[in-house]
Amino acid sequence: MSEPKMKMVLVTPEIPYNTGAIGRTCVALDLELILIKPYGFSLDEKSVRRAGTDYWKHVNLSEYDSWAHFLEDRQPERGQLHFYEEDGAQTFYEPEYPRDAYLVFGCESAGLPPEVLEGMEDRVFNLPMLDKRVRSLNLANVAAAVVYQAMRPQLGG
Repeated sequence: MSEPKMKMVLVTPEIPYNTGAIGRTCVALDLELILIKPYGFSLDEKSVRRAGTDYWKHVNLSEYDSWAHFLEDRQPERGQLHFYEEDGAQTFYEPEYPRDAYLVFGCESAGLPPEVLEGMEDRVFNLPMLDKRVRSLNLANVAAAVVYQAMRPQLGG
């Protein structure tokens, strides 16, 4: 049986470049990328492939029509779910991430929908930003920072 692995989940991503860049990170770390529809682009777009360069064909990709379908199929335990929003009550440094964690990110313009976060307030994390003039960070940058922090014990850090 294979070892449990973390998964990156993008809920209704809007910008193909971010999805491509996150896919490339998933390939680098041998992680599954899970996309929840609807998307703001087509996966056939050149920009997704361009951001993932020639790695996109190697992305371990799963797609779901909705958050409800994802939950029904995967049935993740509460402790596996980690959500990221700029107003999360805890920083992404705080949790001990299980090896089979789901790292969940929302769309670039609106973040995660309320129905996804409902009852999960204690599972929502942020990346600290010291200058309040910055409203948010780029999704691909946030996802990379989060996954490397979450996998730190596995990567020898």
